[in-house]
Amino acid sequence: MNPWTYKPWWCQPWSILLTGIALIGSSWLLWKTIWVTVLISLPVLTWMGFFLIIWPQLMRDSSIPLSSQYLQSTPDSVEE
Repeated sequence: MNPWTYKPWWCQPWSILLTGIALIGSSWLLWKTIWVTVLISLPVLTWMGFFLIIWPQLMRDSSIPLSSQYLQSTPDSVEE
């Protein structure tokens, strides 16, 4: 099961990496001070780490099926 197949284009690994690198790089280009870049990097790297490492593993380990085919194949599924 690949959890990335269910996410839109703006929430794919390449877009998360590109956004994080752009934010950290932009902070350096704008202010050219290491402490500002570090202050911006910490939450950005935390966000990237969560969505690139922790979230996919949690989705794989969860018992929640992500496939709509699974819902259609179970006889007791109810559509509302």
